[in-house]
Amino acid sequence: MSSKIPEKFISISIVEDNKFVRAGWEAVLGDVPDFIVLSAYPSCEDALASEEIGQSDVVLMDIGLPGMSGIEGVKHLLERYPELIIVICTVHDEDEKVFDAICAGAMGYLLKKITPVELIKAIRDAVAGGSPMTPNIARKVIASMQVPAVQNSATDLSERESEVLYHLAAGKSYSNIAGEMFLSVDGVRYHIRNIYEKLQVHSRAEAIAKGHQNRLIRPPKK
Repeated sequence: MSSKIPEKFISISIVEDNKFVRAGWEAVLGDVPDFIVLSAYPSCEDALASEEIGQSDVVLMDIGLPGMSGIEGVKHLLERYPELIIVICTVHDEDEKVFDAICAGAMGYLLKKITPVELIKAIRDAVAGGSPMTPNIARKVIASMQVPAVQNSATDLSERESEVLYHLAAGKSYSNIAGEMFLSVDGVRYHIRNIYEKLQVHSRAEAIAKGHQNRLIRPPKK
């Protein structure tokens, strides 16, 4: 008796430099009846050079890659293929990497210690519209949202500072922001230092997270 053919397949690509991990993911996911592993790449550069990755439903992405990091890879892939669902799977659980990945557009963040069953479920959850996260990563994200709101200083951002924060949240580089706002790169850095001081943060990811928390990130006035 033949097995039932799935009505819909989930196509997956993998970006992971460790060949043993890469082969392990391919084997585990390739055994799932409604999963198709389209391709696997050792670097973001190789992934970006392939047109096949754009046909994926889900991209499983490491962060610590040779050359371009996985976080940069998320940005570049989504610029080219905005419908991709990218799920980070890494050993890194530092707050900054978590928030940088999410701000770049990753829809999930998993640690490599998860079981094959958990990985399969996470991919299904992502395709169904969820944002799968390893429990301690989810706790970090929730904790960041529960930090007491910044007091008056947060709402005291100048119009220019608010515009810089908006462009930062959109993933733009300092030089791109400078071009958008007719500033020098040093001028952008000056505004960013003021933003960090007023929001009491120390990184781009923290500024964006606190900006969202305080509803400060909105399109600039025309």
